[in-house]
Amino acid sequence: MADQVEVSDALLTYVRDVSLREDPVLRELRETTAGLPLGTAMQLMPEEGQLLALFVKLCAAERVIDLGTFTGYSALAMARALRPGGRLITCDNSARWLGIAEHYWQRAGVADRIEARIGDGAKTLGELAAEFGPDSFDLIFIDADKIGYPDYYESALALLRPGGLIVIDNTLLRGRVIDPEASDPESAAIRALNKRISGDSRVDIALLVMADGITLARKR
Repeated sequence: MADQVEVSDALLTYVRDVSLREDPVLRELRETTAGLPLGTAMQLMPEEGQLLALFVKLCAAERVIDLGTFTGYSALAMARALRPGGRLITCDNSARWLGIAEHYWQRAGVADRIEARIGDGAKTLGELAAEFGPDSFDLIFIDADKIGYPDYYESALALLRPGGLIVIDNTLLRGRVIDPEASDPESAAIRALNKRISGDSRVDIALLVMADGITLARKR
């Protein structure tokens, strides 16, 4: 079996040249985000935003949850891909960068499709369960505090309709998942999540070796 290709800077530039369709509003938002404290470390790769939009279209999604708003890049990318009349609920535990997100949502013409909720992620997911009931969302993207990932996954699975998709970012955690010296709570949480999903008969799964690791879990 052939080994995976090593992605050099030159090869990544080529991939972007032939496949990336990041429009000026998304690009400007990404550049603005890069100038913020920890902005470069926390922001999505543009390829991942484009992939999320593709997943939304493949699922013909009308209801989407974006868990982890930050400056709103993932929400913008996915909101554009919603079916007519669709709704995206984006959640964050801080409103610090929400003004930036809302500015770019307005510029992109998708502000009317996005609802932002501020508060603890687990609590917000519980509120959504009470409001909408089980099996009520088509796609859920998880990119929030890593320690909460195992609980977020269970809550998301209950909210997701059969055939819907959970997309989880940072599931390789910059290689810390295989580092025996990495005993911090974030590493432990991601390892526990990966092990749980691996043996979970409720979903079909794939872990993409892209960005910082992207896990796909389709509810059966």
